[in-house]
Amino acid sequence: MDIFQKFRTNQGDIGKHMTKAHGYFTFPKLEGEISARMNFRGKEVLTWSLNNYLGLANHPEVRKVDAEAAAQYGMAYPMGARMMSGQTTKHEQLERELAAFVGKQDAFLLNYGYQGMVSIIDAVCGRNDVIVYDSESHACILDGVRLHMGKRFVYPHNNIENLRKQLERATKLAQKQGGGILVITEGVFGMAGDLGKLNEIAKLKEEFHFRLLVDDAHGFGVMGKTGVGTPEFFGVSDQVDLHFGTFAKAMAGIGGFVAGDTDVCYYLRYNMRSQTFAKSLPMPMVIGALKRLDMLRSMPELREKLWSVAQALQKGLKDAGFDIGKTNSPVTPVYMKGGVEEATNLVFDLRENYSVFCSLVAYPVIPKGELMLRLIPTAMHSLEDVDYTIRAFKEVRKKLIDGLYSKTEFPSVKVDM
Repeated sequence: MDIFQKFRTNQGDIGKHMTKAHGYFTFPKLEGEISARMNFRGKEVLTWSLNNYLGLANHPEVRKVDAEAAAQYGMAYPMGARMMSGQTTKHEQLERELAAFVGKQDAFLLNYGYQGMVSIIDAVCGRNDVIVYDSESHACILDGVRLHMGKRFVYPHNNIENLRKQLERATKLAQKQGGGILVITEGVFGMAGDLGKLNEIAKLKEEFHFRLLVDDAHGFGVMGKTGVGTPEFFGVSDQVDLHFGTFAKAMAGIGGFVAGDTDVCYYLRYNMRSQTFAKSLPMPMVIGALKRLDMLRSMPELREKLWSVAQALQKGLKDAGFDIGKTNSPVTPVYMKGGVEEATNLVFDLRENYSVFCSLVAYPVIPKGELMLRLIPTAMHSLEDVDYTIRAFKEVRKKLIDGLYSKTEFPSVKVDM
């Protein structure tokens, strides 16, 4: 059989909807200046789908530094992988400043967050080592775990009692095999917005010997008194052995880092295949990241604005009777009841008739019969944006309850294929 034949009969759980979704519900094009309002299919929409938490993506100071660095260096320098010919003093400076910011001895700069996490797990864990991870971990963690040639145990999301049981199993196996244990969780779970119970996980170190890797993609720059991240929020930075963060969220850039002890970071420098065999992060991105990091440290008003918007949005939604789950972060899920057809009709109505753009999450990501609208507040949004969005949500909820979205056939959308 032609190996491609299967794609013509089965595009996967999400892909099977692409003929009706592509270009609108999936792969939509938001155009124009990155802000709270952007253009979608020729009209302006209030946008709640960008992880631009602090509004740095289009900040004039950031734009200026990015442009000057690109003009000076171009996008090619440095050429080659860092180990061979791609090392610069700016790359080293960024690593030192990141390490100091998160309170670790050293940090290793990564080209991308997703591939970075996959490769960290692959480099740290050998065949005799055991991984224990949260069931709702991000796809990059799951892919890293799949690469692991040894044993892994999963515990139900944030279930610390079950984590203890898995650690008991992992300890027996690791002792038998002569390996170690790596526990992996997220600081902020990016879909539901709740926090990994880092304080309770760290306390388990009193009973078990393991190392803790925290994916803090959505927490870095946002959580904690100074924006260090979720470990700072819980006061357990010294118990987190590997602090992983990305530049794609609060720093509105490309790349990421992992911070920890110096010897561990040097091991990763020489053993992370995704970095050893990949071109060095281009200089404009490094210089841009240095500027963004400086703004994280020196402009707390950006974080304060983000939280004022996030708290107003979440309080307003709860006061209006919406279910926003257990979020403790800016990530704001809104849960409703409805099938895929109702969900798509509701989102179509929101975008076309209310000019509100937010992401839709439905089956198979969440259980059948449920739908979730995911909102990402940022420092770019205003309280007026919050008030308008809540009013729009009230109206579409009423239509959903009244059955309008299951009874009415909304105009078909011409998708881009």
